Amino acid sequence: MKLKICGMKYPDNILEVGSLLPDYMGFIFWSKSARYFDGDMPELPKSIRKTGVFVNESIPVIEEKVTKYNLQAVQLHGQETVEFCSELKTKFGLEIEIIKVFSADENFDLSVLKPYESICDFFLFDTKGKLPGGNGTTFDWKILSNYPSTKPFFLSGGIGVTELDSIKEILKTNLPLYAIDINSKFEIEPGLKNTSLCKDALQCISTIKK
Repeated sequence: MKLKICGMKYPDNILEVGSLLPDYMGFIFWSKSARYFDGDMPELPKSIRKTGVFVNESIPVIEEKVTKYNLQAVQLHGQETVEFCSELKTKFGLEIEIIKVFSADENFDLSVLKPYESICDFFLFDTKGKLPGGNGTTFDWKILSNYPSTKPFFLSGGIGVTELDSIKEILKTNLPLYAIDINSKFEIEPGLKNTSLCKDALQCISTIKK
């Protein structure tokens, strides 16, 4: 199981967190976000997959950010269609991972996943809320017990240190949990991560890996 630390914003903090070697680091390119990234990105270890987070963005803008920041993954956090994802995948090929986000609550319809299954590399499940992401609350993970796919997925949405313990229960199942995505519960302020807490998360993940 891997760890993604999302919502990075400040260069010095990016370097501090990067020194911990998370598997993924997320940069939000949605201008309405308090964690919006629009600066110079410092050099990071090559093992970290830099991930651009987009919300209903155009393909030319996504392509421009991928090139500018040498991104290795694109996270689609809006209402992107199957056709849109397919066009992106055709453009980037195997070089860029496509992560499609689905906002989940107790009424989440798992059947919406199927059309995306052959196109996207990963799914990501986040808590449905007022914002596309970063709402700081968890959803009931039990709704994933009927997950109809073998597609690996990221788990997100208000995950803190205490929730990491609950992940052990998911790992006892056959669910293809690929990565944990952390953000607001590991911050000093929006976009500024608490490096010590992030280190704790990485240590916790290392002890509960499959």
